[in-house]
Amino acid sequence: MDHQSKQAVWNPKDVLIQSIFLVVLVLIIATAIQTTRANLEALNLTSGFSFLDRTIGWSYSFALVDVSIDDTYRKTLLIGFFNTLFLGLISIVIATLLGFAVGAGADARNIAVAGTSVGIIQIFRNIPLILQAIFWYAFLIHMPGPRQAFSFFDLAFFSNRGVFLPTLNISLFYGLLLMALIAAVWIGVWRIFKASNLQRTGIAFAISFFLCLLFAIAFTSPDDPFLSIPELKGLRFRGGFTVPIEFVAMLVAIVLYGSAYIAEVVKGGLRAVPKGLIEAGRSVGLSETTIWLKIKMPMALRSIIPPLGNQWIFLMKATTVGIAIGFSDLFMIVSTSINQSGQTLEFIFILMASFLLINFLLARFISWLNNRVQLVTN
Repeated sequence: MDHQSKQAVWNPKDVLIQSIFLVVLVLIIATAIQTTRANLEALNLTSGFSFLDRTIGWSYSFALVDVSIDDTYRKTLLIGFFNTLFLGLISIVIATLLGFAVGAGADARNIAVAGTSVGIIQIFRNIPLILQAIFWYAFLIHMPGPRQAFSFFDLAFFSNRGVFLPTLNISLFYGLLLMALIAAVWIGVWRIFKASNLQRTGIAFAISFFLCLLFAIAFTSPDDPFLSIPELKGLRFRGGFTVPIEFVAMLVAIVLYGSAYIAEVVKGGLRAVPKGLIEAGRSVGLSETTIWLKIKMPMALRSIIPPLGNQWIFLMKATTVGIAIGFSDLFMIVSTSINQSGQTLEFIFILMASFLLINFLLARFISWLNNRVQLVTN
């Protein structure tokens, strides 16, 4: 039987067909490369990535670090990459929380709650994302100006210029160092709690956060305030961290659009739980809340996680819609860079590779999460 299987695998006819296919594929790729080089030379364009060290000569609206028109393409692309990652991850987290809440409401026994939840799902799911982004952008730019901005305890402000938030008056390096310190202390406190049979992850995080915060304040210069609070000076706010209106509009649009799809996934997963399990919980005297938390939701997660992961990947790719309202994500920066430099193929390759990397890592996380859920609920 094994001898026959080997003969079937190494059939000369199959080997010949596969070899011809491979040769034809290599010839097509080689021809495409040669044609591209010839076209670039005819247009006096140079190929390669040496242009990454040239300065951009233009500015954009949003970045997590200080930017300048003298920045190189390399730094600008990296900033666009983190802008996309930042918007995508925040949108995924908020959309997931809102989607679970709306999905649970759609499955509720209360007719008013269920009807309202279903209405929310139908409205935001059936309006195109780009249309929602343009609507929210047009709505937000008609909000009051900086002088009439909405104030939240004189710490944060919201106007048609964006959201102005207080921030730590430290550099990006020390900010990352502080987050790493928080994570390290959190792990240490959590291990102590675990050894004492106190599974209090939230309390462990709170303790570690305040310990590291006190540590950071203690080593701050007295002449330089630890917290930078935005202040109105003239026609604009100074200090703090500015979230431009384009980012806010994209965040609202993606969250509402994505949460509607996630809510539909959650609703379907909850309704797929066998009714016999729910009746069994009621028969032993469990409350509806306990049944939902201990029986219904754990069982539903097995069918929710795979389609939920697809929605996460879609929401990450949906950040490219930001170019319609001027949000400086990776797609917009690449588009502008192509117009400025003419290096079309190189920039398209960078854009494709970046999204491939982001979504591959996200897919791996989803696969890990799905396996953990299966182990817990089986």
